[in-house]
Amino acid sequence: MTRPLPVRGEPALPPWIREKKIRLEDLHEMKARMRRGRLSTVCEEARCPNRTECFRRRTATFLIAGDVCTRACGFCHISSGRPAPLDPAEPAEIVRAAGEMELAHVVVTSVDRDDLPDGGSAHWAAVVRALKDDDPARTVEALTPDFQGVPEQVDRVADAGPDVYNHNVETVPRLYPAVRPKAAFGRSVGLLERVKRRRPQSTTKSGLMLGLGETDAEVVDVFRALKGAGVDVVTVGQYLRPSAWNLPVVEYATPERFDRLREAGEELGLRHVFSGPFVRSSYRAEEFVAPAR
Repeated sequence: MTRPLPVRGEPALPPWIREKKIRLEDLHEMKARMRRGRLSTVCEEARCPNRTECFRRRTATFLIAGDVCTRACGFCHISSGRPAPLDPAEPAEIVRAAGEMELAHVVVTSVDRDDLPDGGSAHWAAVVRALKDDDPARTVEALTPDFQGVPEQVDRVADAGPDVYNHNVETVPRLYPAVRPKAAFGRSVGLLERVKRRRPQSTTKSGLMLGLGETDAEVVDVFRALKGAGVDVVTVGQYLRPSAWNLPVVEYATPERFDRLREAGEELGLRHVFSGPFVRSSYRAEEFVAPAR
């Protein structure tokens, strides 16, 4: 699968955007623990700018179902191609790692597995159930792919009982052909609406990025659609190009723009809008559970 070619002329990095310093000792300790359990984190695979801070705080977003995706989204740094078979021992390894790290809130995400008949949904459900069975007091956040909109696959994960069901729309509908070419905005919103209707006690959550050429009016329209789907929490962050082969940054949103959009979302009735340059869907996610409830 091809990725977008590098484009010159990206805007200069503004003063309110700073690449967070990487503390190698923090990365090494956490990565060693993950490797012992043959685990991956999306923090590493997506080159998240918050990864050392989260690792230092003993939090991480576990990446399940492999580290190769069947899609090639323009913004994403995760490798695309033909994934390896699922690891049946992975649910137990996730539980073991969560226990060793003494995590009270566990975030789980995955690559898209369009190669599997069930989209990986049974594996997803097994991971969520294993975490909940191991410690019922532990909260679990599932940040899932769209499962190609197949209702049974979405229901399978929702019925496993995640406390937070998260699925990102990522950007405004107009930009989907470049940003999420194999996804559909309506499909993603419909997934969130289905989960909320089926499991109203779960917190539903979604997120999107600024800096890809969207307008404020388009972002507010996304807020309106998410509100209509019963979404509780929305995260808004700055897109930062993870490699030369990903989509270029069109603009860096100012802190004032983030504040303005947060206020617009709250005025629409969204329960919580977390908006800022370094906000990510799973960044400090354990702090979002209490306010959402």
